[in-house]
Formats: sequence, structure tokens, C-alpha cells
Amino acid sequence: MTDALVDDATPKAGRRVWLGLVVLLLPSLLVSMDMSVLFFALPALAADLAPSSSQQLWIADIYGFLLAGLLVTMGSLGDIIGRRRLLMIGGAAFGAASVLAAFASSAEMLIGARALLGVAGATLAPSTLSLIRSMFTDDRQRTTAIAMWTAAFAGGSLVGPVIGGILLEHFWWGSVFLINVPAMVVLLVAGPLLLPEHRGTGTGKFDITSAVLSLAAVLPVIYGIKKTAEDGLTLANGVAVVVGLAFGAAFLRRQRRPDTMIDLTLFRRREFAVSIGTNMLTLFAIMGFGIASSQYMQLVLGFSPFVAALWSVPMFVAMMIGTVVAAVATRWTRPAYVAGGGLVVATCGFGWLSQLQIDSSIGMLVGASSLMACGIGLVAALATDLVLASAPPERAGEASSLSETGAEFGAALGMAVLGTAGVAVYRGELAATMPAGVPATAAEVATDTLGGAVDVAGGLPAAIGEPLLEAARLAFVSGVQVTAVVGAVVVGAAAVLATVMLRHVQPR
Repeated sequence: MTDALVDDATPKAGRRVWLGLVVLLLPSLLVSMDMSVLFFALPALAADLAPSSSQQLWIADIYGFLLAGLLVTMGSLGDIIGRRRLLMIGGAAFGAASVLAAFASSAEMLIGARALLGVAGATLAPSTLSLIRSMFTDDRQRTTAIAMWTAAFAGGSLVGPVIGGILLEHFWWGSVFLINVPAMVVLLVAGPLLLPEHRGTGTGKFDITSAVLSLAAVLPVIYGIKKTAEDGLTLANGVAVVVGLAFGAAFLRRQRRPDTMIDLTLFRRREFAVSIGTNMLTLFAIMGFGIASSQYMQLVLGFSPFVAALWSVPMFVAMMIGTVVAAVATRWTRPAYVAGGGLVVATCGFGWLSQLQIDSSIGMLVGASSLMACGIGLVAALATDLVLASAPPERAGEASSLSETGAEFGAALGMAVLGTAGVAVYRGELAATMPAGVPATAAEVATDTLGGAVDVAGGLPAAIGEPLLEAARLAFVSGVQVTAVVGAVVVGAAAVLATVMLRHVQPR
């Protein structure tokens, strides 16, 4: 029976299961895309809704905060009430919240809609991944399915700005939210027909105390890390991280009790713990460099945001190629060597990026970034597959949410740590090379960010402004080089970790 979800004699996925996978890829793509689709819409919605600077930050950030903070809770909930049921509930909520955001008439209303999108998005990511675990019982097919899921999830953040830019060329800012609605309608109609219901053993109970503690742990840490990336390390940001870690310790202590949200014994499985750690390190590196790459294209090479976003598309294609190669290569090669090889490729990409200069071509940046993305694609899908394969099927939702939470932390840490390192190099070098004659107030603004330097230089006489702009760009490129070197070191360390610790895993 080609349409059987699981055939006892030949546990291969049939046509119906693969169609179900296509349905699952839609919410995966959109959840990730909503992290970045607002980039180009912010000026337009700011002109329409007139949010304060604080409100504008919350409009941009609250979605990601709640998404990261609720992943563990929603993954556990799906194991209890049913993963398809939670996916349907989340899909309906995501579509409704998208309509609410699109037609928001005030900044407060948009913040509330974005918060609802974050809550709904937290149900979608672990539900889709855990359903893949139950739908694909064959190791090779599951590896291929997870590679496709990884490409969709990773690609969403890259294509989000491109799609947002295209929509804003023809429609109002709310259109970037309305694109979610047709996909959610497809999910709600096709999901019950193509997706199986699956849950855990049924013995677990939803632990509200653990849910509150997990949210109280993740939100302050993510907030503190992201604000550090934006404003530098301050007392308030440091306190937020410490408070979150304290709640995290309380959460872990509670998980030692029976029938709580997370089975900590999962981390005793080497494949599980090492795969999550490797994924965190790779996302730390690539997301940390992503900010620097975007600014380089816009403020050094002079591209518009939309053109810069278009030049990011080759990275998405390269990552997709990496995920496909990983799915095929693991049939004959140990996963440790595939992951290690991919990370070596990514390390070479970072090494090439460390050679960027102020007059480097866009071809060099795209080529090096694509090499890096291809290597990351090789390991990202494989790490997710190993996480799910090493966890019991009844814990698939929990394992999925832990994998995604680790990825969120890795990305947030990368943006904060590598972003801060790049800014520190920029400020130190520009302060040392500041051209003579620049007014003190202008020098202070220019030393803060490269964007500030570009604005200030445009308002100064050419004899002063041009040397300032040159010095600022040189200082920024020095920061990019340092960021790339750190990224190469981190990814190289991940390559050693994956190769050594996962070498016992056999080809699939």
C-alpha cells in the first residue's frame, strides 16, 4: 500500500506521508520567516502607527522572545494532548494573529498581535518536527525529511526580508503578515487528511509550575543577550541574564521529580547531548556573523537593504545543497564524518571571510558566505536527525523543543558575543584613527556605530567627512575580520567535537 502511513512489512513512507511532509514545511517556513520579514516594514509601520522607540523594539522582538520562551512547554504539551491537535490549534491561532497584526490600528495592538504570533509559533515548530519523527520510521527517509525541514526552517529567515521587500513595493506594511493566512488555511484543511495523530505514552501530566519556570528562565536570558548585542553589556542586561539563570536552575531541580516536563536522562545519551551542543555552536557562529555581513553590504559596499537581501539568496541555496548532500552521504558514511566534514567546509568559509577588505567584491562575500552556509547545512539537518533518533518516540515533542531551544540560545549568544566583539574592535580602532578636525560630538556618534559614522560624515565638509568615512569603514572591516576568525575557531571546535564524540554512530 503506497499510501500507508506505516507498513508493518516494509516501514517505508508512502505518497501520503510525503504529501503530509509538504504540509508540515509550510508552518516551518513561516515561523522562521516571521523572525525577519518585518525588517523592511518597520519604517512604513512606524510612519503609520507612530510607535515610540521602546514600542518599536517590542514590535520587532516580542515574537522571538515568546517563541523561544515557550518551545519547551509546547513540545511537552504536544506529547500529552497530541501533536497534530496542537499543530491545528497553533495553526488557527497563527492565522488569526496574522490578520490581527496586518490590520493593527495602534502600536499596542500590533505588539499584542506579535505576542500572539510568538505563542502560536511556539506550538508549530516542535509539533512539525515531532510529527516527522513519528511519520518516518525508516532512518534514511527520516534523514531526508529532516533535511527538507531544516532547509525550510533555515531558509525562512533568509527569504523573509526578500519577500517582505517585494510585498512592500506593491502593498501596505500589513501584507507581510497576510501571506501567512493562505498557508495556515492549507494546513488546517490538509492536516487532518494527511497527518497522523501521535502523542506520548499518555501517562504524563502538564506541569504548570515547570511551564512558568521555563518561561521565566528563557525570557530574561534571551532578552539580556539580545539587548547586550544592541546596547552593549549594562547592569540591567546582566541582571536579566542572572535572573533567568536562577529560574533555570530552579526549573532543572524540579525536573528531577517524576512526570515533569523534561526527562533529563535524555542528556545522558551521547548523540542527543552532542548533537544539540554542535548545533548551538554552529548557529552561534553563523548568526553572529550574519549581522556583520548585512551591515558590510549596506554600509561598506553601499547596497540598499533590498539588494543586500537579494545577495543573501545564494546562501539559502547553498544551505539547501548542504542538507541534501548530508541526507545522501550518511547512507554510506558515518554521521560523525559527514558533520565533521561539513564543519570543516564552514570553517574554510569563515577563514575566507576573515580576508575581507574595504574594497572586496560582492563575489568574494557571497562565495565565502555560501561556502560557510553549505557546510552549516551539512551539519544542521544531521544534528536534528540525531536528536530525534536518539530520543524515544513518545518523547519526540520534548526532544524537538529542546533542539529548537538550543538553537535559539546559540543564535542569541552569537549575535550578542560576536556582535559585541565586532563593535569593540570598531570603536577601539576608529578612536585611534579618528581624522583631525572632526567635532567632538560628531566623533562620539561616529564611534558608536558605522551607521552613525555614515550619517555624520554626510553632514561634514568633504575634506573632513570623506577621511572619517574611510576610517570608519576600515575600522568596521577590522571588526568583521575578527568576527570571522572567532567564528572559524568556534566552528572548528564543533568539528572536532562532532567527529570525536559521534564516531560510534553507524551509517543509516
